[in-house]
Amino acid sequence: MVNILITGVAGFIGSNYVHQVLVKNRGTQIIGLDKLTYAGNIENLTSIINEDDFIFIKGDICDRKLLEKIFHKYEINQIINFAAESHVDRSIHDPQVFLKTNILGTQTLLEVAKTHWSIDTSWKTGCKFLQISTDEVYGSLGAEGKFNENTPLDPHSPYSASKAAADLIVQAYHDTYGIPMNITRCSNNFGPYQFPEKLIPLIIHNALHHKKLPIYGDGRQIRDWIYVLDHCDAIDIVLRNGISGNIYNIGGNNELENIQLVKEIISILNELTEDSSICNNLIEHVTDRPGHDRRYAIDSSKIESDLKWQRRFIFSDVLRTTIQWYMDNPVWIDNVITGEYQKFYEQNYGNR
Repeated sequence: MVNILITGVAGFIGSNYVHQVLVKNRGTQIIGLDKLTYAGNIENLTSIINEDDFIFIKGDICDRKLLEKIFHKYEINQIINFAAESHVDRSIHDPQVFLKTNILGTQTLLEVAKTHWSIDTSWKTGCKFLQISTDEVYGSLGAEGKFNENTPLDPHSPYSASKAAADLIVQAYHDTYGIPMNITRCSNNFGPYQFPEKLIPLIIHNALHHKKLPIYGDGRQIRDWIYVLDHCDAIDIVLRNGISGNIYNIGGNNELENIQLVKEIISILNELTEDSSICNNLIEHVTDRPGHDRRYAIDSSKIESDLKWQRRFIFSDVLRTTIQWYMDNPVWIDNVITGEYQKFYEQNYGNR
């Protein structure tokens, strides 16, 4: 039995990953940890929260005493650290919480893992620390080229700086102490259950309510988009087969200007709803945010060649599927925004 501690388990990517692992049923027990901040939605886990091979714990990765109890009780073999404050705009307005969770929280996890996994000068068999990072640590690209694993780190926001710092701490624990680890850096994710402050669900939600669709600056910032389940596949491969000490970039190979993406969402919504009032006139260009990177693009050739990862999903198909999911689940969005799912958790599971 492999016991995996997954932090940030109620978040968008973490919850998708857990569902995928449990479907595969590889003799794995998952201990899920989440602080349940605004972006950690317990509804993402309600279908599995009573499963025998999934244990949910509400808690903070900065709480060392709690982490020690978890390691003692469940004999944790592996850690996947999804836990992070992750919205750039929020980091601009309140950097301190990003530094605490993303940097100090990661270091606390590493220190507890080091204590429990080290045996003299070696490490317990099968243990690994997997840090889930972002392409934003690389900064901004020009018109040509892509980020690879050797691209120098050049973060431009408090969020990306905190993630870059966390990556360097993970690397330092490997170089100094030898802790088995990998780091993954992924491009922009999308799919069901994403908090509606992110671009795709925000645009879908606003458009369906005939609200303005805010676009930073001229809207020509370029992002590479990947479907969340393709990302989860890559994480699983790295966890099982990644060479310790290595970094793996994970990209979707779908570069789009933000304005292009928004217009494509509008076009699909027009088709699905037959509502002609969902139109480009809803687009509103707003003042660009400080330090806004112009272009991201990921070179995934290393994980493709070394670990044989391949994307399963076609961007246009899963963008349509994602839009349809948000159309079919308006109550989910409303309850996420109002915090109703957190209230549900406290009423039903808060005394566990």
